[in-house]
Amino acid sequence: MTITTPSTDYLSSDFYFAQDALTQRENESIHELRDYLEREVAPIVDDYWERAEFPFQVVKPLAELGAYGPIWEESRQFENSAKFRGWAALESGRVDASVSTFIGVTSGLCMGSIGVGGSAEQRAEWLPKLGSGELIGAFGLTEPLSGSDSAGGLRTTATRTGDTWTLNGAKRWIGNATFADVVVIWARDTDDGQVKGFLVTSDTPGFTATKIEKKQSLRIVQNADITLTDVKVPEERRLQKVNSFRETAQVLLLTRADVAWQAIGNSIGAYEAAVAYVKEREQFGKTLSSFQLVQDLLSRCLANISASIALCMQTSDLLDQGRQTDAHASMAKSFATSRMRETVGWCREVMGGNGIVLDYGVARRFADAEAIYSFEGTREMNSLIVGRAITGKSAFVS
Repeated sequence: MTITTPSTDYLSSDFYFAQDALTQRENESIHELRDYLEREVAPIVDDYWERAEFPFQVVKPLAELGAYGPIWEESRQFENSAKFRGWAALESGRVDASVSTFIGVTSGLCMGSIGVGGSAEQRAEWLPKLGSGELIGAFGLTEPLSGSDSAGGLRTTATRTGDTWTLNGAKRWIGNATFADVVVIWARDTDDGQVKGFLVTSDTPGFTATKIEKKQSLRIVQNADITLTDVKVPEERRLQKVNSFRETAQVLLLTRADVAWQAIGNSIGAYEAAVAYVKEREQFGKTLSSFQLVQDLLSRCLANISASIALCMQTSDLLDQGRQTDAHASMAKSFATSRMRETVGWCREVMGGNGIVLDYGVARRFADAEAIYSFEGTREMNSLIVGRAITGKSAFVS
């Protein structure tokens, strides 16, 4: 029997060598990203997480590595697959979920909104600047009283007078918003009742972003409460191809599977830390790695990671084929984040008391898992999207 050696330098947690599905050029980019994250980001993130501050020094290097907007012609460094973009989210999530979230907000949500809903002129104006790190973006959909029901419950309003729109309302949990240059604001048109998208620069009068304090998950991410008081936006900054919530949902479809990939990365980060720990920590005269119960938990962690990678690889492949649906992305997000929550819990368990201390590499991942589990659609909402595909009936529309 001939044993085939995988063609790329793979992670030990990539148990079935899934990274081999990427092209040579994609793998080169992944290794460049991995090297930067391990060398420059990993050593600093615990300190920034503890202080709940953002490391701005990572913004431009990530741009140089092509982290922002790799899907869009105006900003990508080379033509690439959804599998590659997913694996990049895994790599950033493996080192730090907050930095991964920063990338996802600028690249997936803000640039995705412009890519999906912007005119050719808007794409040409905004995507290169966001892709180069010259500008930082944010995405304002969630509101204080509207989360899962954003499609029908959006309260922020947009009223047109001539060629000017006036926005009024509030947004909550908006990542990057305290320092973003431009925020995509979703608002309901008071004339036709449809959701529209607007590019609002942070220096616009009436726009205020206030940092949400005392978070215990994704502490590096600067989430904000936004208030919009008679904010004036010219028609040229309304996303020209957005005419309803349907386009908003299309943006979320493109990013939801990437969150599943990010969750795998967070799981891997915790798993790698736990494996390293049990090989060194001694109890009863031998290392923890020698104990059956510890090996059992680690094997369960690796099975969760492997199953999630397999599901996400297929989900991304369907996107490349133009066959991915809401249900495919939702199942991937629901499954991967649920398995992540389970995995980081087991990793914390094998460390005992040291599992709750930042120094050992699991505590941050354990806490960050809670936010990843909830954003981009809760487990319940994503399960109901899958349920709708199964039964043909919607269980979440009154």
